[in-house]
Amino acid sequence: MTVIHSARLVTAATDTPDAWVRFDGARVAEVGSGDTWRDGTDAAADVVDAAAVAGDDAVLTPGFIDLHGHGGAGASYDDGADAIRRGRALHRAHGTTRALISLVTASIDDLAARAAVVADVAATDADVLGSHLEGPFLDPAHRGAHDGRLLVDPTPESVDRLLAAGRGTVRQVTLAPERPGATAAIARLRAAGTVPAVGHTSADYDQARAAFDAGAGILTHAFNAMPALHHRAPGPVAAAAATPGVTLEVIADGVHLHPETVRIAFAAAPGRIALVTDAMAAAGHPDGRYILGGLEVDVEVGVARLHGGTRAIAGSTLTQDTALRRCVAAGVTLPDAVRALTSTPARTLGRHDLGDLRIGMLADAVLLTGDLRVRQVWTAGARTPGAADDAA
Repeated sequence: MTVIHSARLVTAATDTPDAWVRFDGARVAEVGSGDTWRDGTDAAADVVDAAAVAGDDAVLTPGFIDLHGHGGAGASYDDGADAIRRGRALHRAHGTTRALISLVTASIDDLAARAAVVADVAATDADVLGSHLEGPFLDPAHRGAHDGRLLVDPTPESVDRLLAAGRGTVRQVTLAPERPGATAAIARLRAAGTVPAVGHTSADYDQARAAFDAGAGILTHAFNAMPALHHRAPGPVAAAAATPGVTLEVIADGVHLHPETVRIAFAAAPGRIALVTDAMAAAGHPDGRYILGGLEVDVEVGVARLHGGTRAIAGSTLTQDTALRRCVAAGVTLPDAVRALTSTPARTLGRHDLGDLRIGMLADAVLLTGDLRVRQVWTAGARTPGAADDAA
């Protein structure tokens, strides 16, 4: 049994002062406020005084969920199981208790092999929710940091090959809906329990809206690698905001989007923003030269860009706790920002046991200081240090 008490409990639906949560093994057993946590707490329980650990203004939230990240701690998720676990440890210390493993564009053979590795890891590591294939079905004109030589149309054969390799763990696939075969691929992915995502696209409003109406459920890193939100040509961002149920990924790193754009996104699609990192290997690691999907990337002052050529942004060095702080600084309320890290991504993936701290939910939680620095993290009731502890 674990009891965490004397914290401000913030979830998508609640903001409760002096709250407490009791975990029984891997699940939330009870939630309350005040000193009532003492009732039913035996001497063997792990009792955590949040105020003593994180200060009098301590904040407790559900565990963060990242729908889109490529690595961290010097490791790229494309490089295998050890790299996945190394990157996940870095992001877990920053509050991300569960994540999709995003894989960049590669040949169908290589991508299938990598999706199979993620399936193997997901079978043993419950914090890995499956894979997100960001490519190879992308628009060359908006390829960003993807190898344009490897971009292809989503044929039934290629889609089926990737789904089979993932053995039920391919949870998200980003594609450009204007590519031949994309509409059929969206239907195929939905039938397999995978969420199709619109991204890296030249689609206009009507094309994007048709993709969402056909079953696409996510806009991959909204505003980036797609036509801009223009007053006469509103594009994919407006199409996503206008379609109920569609989740808009937002990278709140101060590089991909201006803070005011972040605030506007939250206002335009309330309850449907998912804060993602799009982090590459340099997250939590020094500046320098890295490889992302076979392409060289320079990281300078924490900003990742392709080496030479277009100098396109090549992912980020973001962690989700930093995204939380940036959103709040931009004027987003703390409960709304927490929702974008917890219940919205959980709902997007159909994981109704994650994203909240209600009774019966998986016991994923993050304890933060009042200025939103992570002190401790619980994943299915198991405690690990937070990044603020590491830095202390």
